[in-house]
Amino acid sequence: MADRRLFLLVSILILISVVLTYSLSFYATLLFKVSEFHFAIRQATYAFMGVIIIWSLAQLNPDKWLAPIGFTLFIGSAILMIAMPFLPESLVAAVGGAKRWIKLFGFSLAPVEFFKVGFVYFLAWSFSRKLGDHDGMGIAAEFKRFLPYALVSLAAMFTIAFVQNDLGQVVVLSMTLLFMLMFAGSSFRFFLSLLFVFSTFFFFFVFTAEHRIMRIKSWWALAQNSVLELFPKSIAEKLRVPTEIEPYQIGHSLNAIHNGGIFGKGLGNGTFKLGFLSEVHTDFVLAGLAEELGFVGVLFVVLLFMSILHRIFKIANRSKDRSIYLFSLGIGLLFSFAFMVNAYGVSGITPIKGISVPFLSYGGSSMIASSIAVGMVLMASKKAKLN
Repeated sequence: MADRRLFLLVSILILISVVLTYSLSFYATLLFKVSEFHFAIRQATYAFMGVIIIWSLAQLNPDKWLAPIGFTLFIGSAILMIAMPFLPESLVAAVGGAKRWIKLFGFSLAPVEFFKVGFVYFLAWSFSRKLGDHDGMGIAAEFKRFLPYALVSLAAMFTIAFVQNDLGQVVVLSMTLLFMLMFAGSSFRFFLSLLFVFSTFFFFFVFTAEHRIMRIKSWWALAQNSVLELFPKSIAEKLRVPTEIEPYQIGHSLNAIHNGGIFGKGLGNGTFKLGFLSEVHTDFVLAGLAEELGFVGVLFVVLLFMSILHRIFKIANRSKDRSIYLFSLGIGLLFSFAFMVNAYGVSGITPIKGISVPFLSYGGSSMIASSIAVGMVLMASKKAKLN
């Protein structure tokens, strides 16, 4: 039997997302001149589809359906991402010059969201067959064993970072890959070596795009005052950036969080959603939540999200099938890093990456892809011994 508790927890979080979308999208409805229920109805539609997908997948036999679904997501979405730059504008939607969404029947789907789930399944399936104990292996032998995955990963990261211009997804996928690799049987020394390699590629991606450099400077303009106090004055002045670089989004996000206090201003009573934070119901949903429901509301959502992760990791831990263990672990890591990257961004700890909060941020692609991921985990949970 599938894990009913995980299904219930995810359903509650999905319901919260619909409520927050209605409350936080007020200014966006005025800006785009649509009904006040426009975004809420769309999110409710995605939510309904997501719950149905989770429930339907949970009924399937994992031995028969897990692999076909996983590989279809991996191969199909990879083909779509590669093909998108060559598709006509009538079929794709572009932001900042990058074609990230495919238009289907009035909706826009982002293939990268589905690719992440498929990529995790591919890694779990392959790691369970190719990797194992690292005893007696040198670092060179481990790199040789990892080489085929490195080539696949580099191709995926290049496509996402340059073709789709989405470095945030690269960060989430890279960290998921690293930790899955360690749990699959690689040494900690190899983990640190790959972390250094991935960090090098990360800085390469950052410093080859002007908009990413400006985003780093914008973040640093906000964070520098508190950080530079720890350095000698001569060094601090060299690291300081001009104040005319205005950290617009981060500044308003922090003000919204501060404005919420302990109990918040009340659902629907937030002010920073009124044009200060652009489309706060998407990437800045945590800031909107903090202003309207305060620390208590954020704490409830965090505890709910942690409970979901706990169930996913418990399924992984109780699975005797190695591929299911790694897949469930990978999905849990994927959700964890996405939540962390978003939370760190809206709170000013790191630059904003444009990563949505799983099940909470407005958007059909993220909702449906995350629902497929949880549905596959629930399908796999039938083979795990849970309390």
